[in-house]
Amino acid sequence: MSKDDPDTPGNNPPPQRPWARGNPSPGGPPRPPHPPGTGGFGGGPPPAGGQMPAPVSSLRVLMMVVGGLQAILGLALVTNSVSIATSLWGEADASTPCCRTPGEAHAGTVVFVGILILAIAAWGILTALKFPTRHPNVRNSAIAYGWMTLAFTVLLWAFMTVLILVLIWLAMAILLIVRPNQPECRAWFGAPGRL
Repeated sequence: MSKDDPDTPGNNPPPQRPWARGNPSPGGPPRPPHPPGTGGFGGGPPPAGGQMPAPVSSLRVLMMVVGGLQAILGLALVTNSVSIATSLWGEADASTPCCRTPGEAHAGTVVFVGILILAIAAWGILTALKFPTRHPNVRNSAIAYGWMTLAFTVLLWAFMTVLILVLIWLAMAILLIVRPNQPECRAWFGAPGRL
């Protein structure tokens, strides 16, 4: 091997990588670094800092409380599915001998609803935990969670006979929809307009 041979390990120039930050050539000027807070792909959360305003903090606490109550309800549905299904669909007739009662037959439906409620509860709690990132999509998720809670209230109204509990749940659902549109919340998440 000679020095002029291109296959000699010491004679190959370094490969050109236009995407790499640093010097474009060994003797050239350095490239500027990524601007802070962009996350490298043209976006990201605005710079964090400052104290969370009271309306944002109270919305966060409300979302955690509602999510916790939904999680308790979901766990109750999953763990007591046969007894809940029996109370909703009734017990078997003595005239029709069958292997399973209607409660046992519909227990899977109750478990499915319980898992769905647990997933919605996890959505609300995780959204509340993301509030310090100040990302605008977290605000959108909070609004969507409020609307989902309102739909959940309508279903709760059909099955719950205690009107005061339904009204309390309805008030919390309305607060979950209204609070993210307050000026302090819009400013915290960097959202310019209303939804």
